[in-house]
Amino acid sequence: MVERVTVIGAGTMGLGIAQVTAIHGIETILCDLSEDLLSSACSSIAASVEKGIEKGKTAPEARENVQQFLTTSVTTVEACAESNFIIEAVPENLELKSRIFQEVEEVCDSAAILATNTSSLPISELASNLKNPQRFIGMHFFNPVPVMALVEVVRGNVTSQQTVDSVVNLARQLGKEPIVVRDSPGFATSRLGLVIGLEAIRMLEAGVASAEEIDKAMELGYRHPMGPLRLTDLVGLDVRLAIADYLHAEIGEQFRAPDLLREYVNKGRLGKKSGRGFYDWK
Repeated sequence: MVERVTVIGAGTMGLGIAQVTAIHGIETILCDLSEDLLSSACSSIAASVEKGIEKGKTAPEARENVQQFLTTSVTTVEACAESNFIIEAVPENLELKSRIFQEVEEVCDSAAILATNTSSLPISELASNLKNPQRFIGMHFFNPVPVMALVEVVRGNVTSQQTVDSVVNLARQLGKEPIVVRDSPGFATSRLGLVIGLEAIRMLEAGVASAEEIDKAMELGYRHPMGPLRLTDLVGLDVRLAIADYLHAEIGEQFRAPDLLREYVNKGRLGKKSGRGFYDWK
């Protein structure tokens, strides 16, 4: 049973993960570089919990659990020293993630599990500079974390079975449904989801239909809970572009990013977080 979790990164994914672990009674430390970022993250968590309670999707005791079990820190070393589970959720940058885990490994308990929330970066490469890569694993949550049931557990080349079992158990402890996949470009979910998303953008670019009609086709015709263009806005167009460029280089032409996606990112149309992507979120 996991007793204490440190979540590194207070962005959309990090704060969502911290919300879920705290709600389930796990002592949680949310860590980022500034008090302002952490204050904003805590406000977002509080608002999300209240919204869930109002809709009847979150138990009323979640409010008290967040207040009791969630704390913050601007010092990564201190935040990780006493935790037995560290989840990193910083931007998708291989060098940044690798540097963080090398720093964390020096101070955390030898039995602590190190997990990355990456949606596409190679787990085995991230683990290659660690002294104990057997305890390193991918733990890919989905946005919005409090709502989405799936956790993709990504086993690296040397990840131990004990580490896999511990992560699967934590996912279930958080009320999630885990799947275990092998470390390969895009894993399972990013690879499948991106193909659909990129083709939807190409259809929009070619004038086949509007964003709303393309999304409605997948929602009503294939029972997707959200259309691929609205989902891309939620994930972030810049995030989708970075994954597309990586998979294009690693796998092939089916992942070449449409010109429209690159154009929108260059213009700062990144989706919901910037106020505009394929939809106007303002």
